[in-house]
Amino acid sequence: MQYALLIYEDEATYADPAVMQDIIPKHMAFSQQIGDKMRGGAGLERSATATVVRTAGGTHSLHDGPFAEAREQLGGFYVVEAPDLDAAIAIAKAIPLAGDGAIEVRPVLGM
Repeated sequence: MQYALLIYEDEATYADPAVMQDIIPKHMAFSQQIGDKMRGGAGLERSATATVVRTAGGTHSLHDGPFAEAREQLGGFYVVEAPDLDAAIAIAKAIPLAGDGAIEVRPVLGM
């Protein structure tokens, strides 16, 4: 089964370029560590670069920035293959974070 591992962190942590230079090799090593379990993933630009497309009553409106004002923002994700939730959680626990944060583990719909 595939799982999305959604990485939430405080974007302010990455204001220091040294933090970014430190974390990138850690993610590369993590990707190699999980090997063929990885199905995809990407880091995301800062939430200030996001555009939200909201639909209400058949009408679309555009909004700058993230959907919700929160300290932790979605900063990236991995899609992994794991036999069960426990295995996916074990993979999620190994994801490197630059500071405090959260990894949401969510099954991917089989389509």
